[in-house]
Amino acid sequence: MGQHIVVIGAGIVGASLAYHLAGKVAQVTVVEAGEIASGVTATSFAWINTSHSAPDPIAALRGAAIGEFRRLQRELPDLQIRWAGALCYGAGTDAALQATDHASSATPVPRSQILELEPTLKNPPEHALFKAEEGALDAVQATQALISGAQALGAKVLTHTRVLGFRTVNGQVTGVETATGTLEADVIVLAAGTGIKALTGMLGAPLAVEASPSVFIRYAAQPGLVNTLISNTEMEVRQTADGTLLVAEDYRGDAVEDHPSAIARRTGKAICNELRGVRSLEPQMACVGLRPIAVDGLPVIGYLPTAGGVYVCSMHPGVALAAIVGRLASEEILDSQAHASLLPCRPARFFQDAAASNTPASTSI
Repeated sequence: MGQHIVVIGAGIVGASLAYHLAGKVAQVTVVEAGEIASGVTATSFAWINTSHSAPDPIAALRGAAIGEFRRLQRELPDLQIRWAGALCYGAGTDAALQATDHASSATPVPRSQILELEPTLKNPPEHALFKAEEGALDAVQATQALISGAQALGAKVLTHTRVLGFRTVNGQVTGVETATGTLEADVIVLAAGTGIKALTGMLGAPLAVEASPSVFIRYAAQPGLVNTLISNTEMEVRQTADGTLLVAEDYRGDAVEDHPSAIARRTGKAICNELRGVRSLEPQMACVGLRPIAVDGLPVIGYLPTAGGVYVCSMHPGVALAAIVGRLASEEILDSQAHASLLPCRPARFFQDAAASNTPASTSI
């Protein structure tokens, strides 16, 4: 049998890692403190895109994201992705139209074509960017499909299992301590989203990964209002097959007027003003999701330099990068194949001047 890998975290990143590792004949055990996809994955807007303002140290990862998800869709028939494209306009669009390297898939489209794409828009702009190859998915359903795929390859999944600590021998982490016992491991992969800081803290080296809030909203609506994914200054919205409108908004603070329910009411009115056939929208859900973002904004992917046998995978956007990172990380862990595209993401960048400490703490997560 292959190496025994313990993956901590069953969000979409951990699920992708489990699937790819199990596909390379590793013995994989996934450990999750709650339910599958119960963390940040459950409140993700789940836009699969390559867009980012330059300069972008992880441009190679973003550029590979769409192709890797299409591969996963071929391998996992239950994985549902809607490749409807993204229509972007508003502030910054003019500059983007002039920037030939902004996004290889971005095509300038005039008002007439915008109306063909989105006929319910009341006041379509003169021009927009259309990114035909981009898509979106139900992040919870996708995570479950990946976990099922991993289980079909022999992976074990332990939900409602908290990590209490780690067993370390001569600087090498050899096991994960849980309430039900110790799980032996050749390599431990930390993919627990905003729990990464606490987990690495147990090893005496808390990574500088913070919980960054954003607002996620669901509205019930009639199908056929939004065909693509619309991103402009007023809204970032897409629609599922059953008519549900999904919206992502910036978190503005804890004032009463910035409570998620208040933001949802304002955003609902903005959508009604933008789209024909919508008189009112009542939110089904409005909540704050916490995204794991390192202090420098880059993903954290690679071996922890302060404790042997620990590989970290923490990133935003987690959904967009889950497929490509799952494949590359599995190759690094099992094939010792270092990937240049992951070099800007290494955890070692946070420990260049720090002394190594491998003493586990008693904190549980």
